[in-house]
Amino acid sequence: MKENQYDLIVIGSGGAGIIAAIVAARNSKRVLLLEKLPKIASKLKATGGGRCNLTNTLSNEEFMARFGRDGRFMQDALLAFDHKELIKFLGEIGVETHAPDGFRVFPTSHSSATIISGFDDEMKRLGIEILCEQKVTRLLIDGEHISGVKTTTDTFYAKNVIVATGGLGYPTLGAEGDGYTLAGELGHKITDLSPAMMPLQTKEDWVANCRADTIAKVELRVNLKKHKKLRANGDLIFTKNGIRGPVVLDFAREVTPLLKKYEEVPLLLNLTKGRNEEQIKTELQNEYQKNPAQSIVELVSTLLPTALSSEICKLADIDLELTYKKIDGAKKAKLISLLAWTPLSVTGHDGFKMAMITRGGVSLKDINPKTMQSKLVNGLYFCGEVMNLDGPCGGYNLQWSFASGYLAGKLS
Repeated sequence: MKENQYDLIVIGSGGAGIIAAIVAARNSKRVLLLEKLPKIASKLKATGGGRCNLTNTLSNEEFMARFGRDGRFMQDALLAFDHKELIKFLGEIGVETHAPDGFRVFPTSHSSATIISGFDDEMKRLGIEILCEQKVTRLLIDGEHISGVKTTTDTFYAKNVIVATGGLGYPTLGAEGDGYTLAGELGHKITDLSPAMMPLQTKEDWVANCRADTIAKVELRVNLKKHKKLRANGDLIFTKNGIRGPVVLDFAREVTPLLKKYEEVPLLLNLTKGRNEEQIKTELQNEYQKNPAQSIVELVSTLLPTALSSEICKLADIDLELTYKKIDGAKKAKLISLLAWTPLSVTGHDGFKMAMITRGGVSLKDINPKTMQSKLVNGLYFCGEVMNLDGPCGGYNLQWSFASGYLAGKLS
C-alpha cells in the first residue's frame, strides 16, 4: 500500500465520525480520522453542558416519529444500532451508562470526558490513525468514484470517504459548514440552513421581569395562519430579552426558519398547565370566594408566579391593587384570555454561535438510507448532523449521529 493510502478516510471527529472509524477498523480496515482542530471530539465534550445525554430509551418507532416527516430515513440505521446497541457498545469499551429518569441515558460519571476517553482508548487499540489540525479543502474523485481528500497541508487517498463534519452550531468548537461545501462541490443539494436548539429573543420587554421562575408544562403555538399546527410542550424560562428552557430549545428548530420569511413570529403561550378560559375563570372565582380581600395579583398568583402574574395583569390594563370584584367585566375577560393564551412575538436569536444543532444540510434525497452512501458519488458516505435531519432535545441528535456513523462505518 502506497504512502497516504487507506481503506477509509473519516472527516470529522464528533460522535458520528468516531463511531464510524471504530466500526470500520474492527472490520480490519486501515482507517484515517482527520480533525481540523487540535483535539478530537470538541463538540462532544460540550454536549449537554458536559454531562453528555447520549440517547434515550424510546422505541425506534417513537424515536423516528419525533424527527417529523423525514424520521423514517433513520430506520435502517436504528435497526443496526439503536439505543440498546449503543449502550452495549459503550459497555464494551468500559463506559457504563444509566437512565436516572428512565428516559435520558448518560454515562454514570455524568461527564463527556468518560466517553471521549473510552473512544480514544479503543481507537488506539485498533490502530486508527488520527491526524488533527488537518482541514479538508476538497474531495477527490476519479470518474464517479471517490479517490481521496486534499487538506491544507497534504493529500490522502482512499476508495471510501465518510463526511462527518457536523453543522454550523458553535463555531468556536470548529463548526464552519465544511461538509456542506465539500458535498455541494460534488453536486449534492444543500437545503436551507438555520440555527436550532437555542434561546429566542422577543419584542416584548416585560419578560425581563419574570426571570426568577421556571414555568412548568407550557404549551407554545405559532400564531401564523399557515403554521398553526406547529406547537410544543415543556418547561419555559423567561430571560432578559426573551425565552429559553427545554420547550424553547425544542421549538426553536421550527421558529428560526420562519424568521427568514417574517420579521417576527407571533407565538401563543399557555402558561397555566393547559387550563382553558372556563377552567381559569372558575378557579379564580373559587379562590376569590376563599379570600375576597386579596388583590388581583395575589389572586392570579394562585395560578402563576407573582412576577409573571403582575405582568399579565398589566397587559390586561388592570390596577394591581384592585380586588377581583372591583374589576370591570371587559378587563376580567381580557385577563382570563391572556392567562389562557399569552402572546409573544419572536424577533430574533443569537445565530449559530448559540445553536446546539443545525436545521438543514445535505439533502436526504441524495443519500441511500440503507448504507449512508451518496447516490451521486460511489464510495462517499455521510453521517450525523451534516445531513438534513434534526430532532429535539433529549439524546435524539446524538443517537442519530451514532447510528448513522455505525452504518456508514460498517458498510464503507
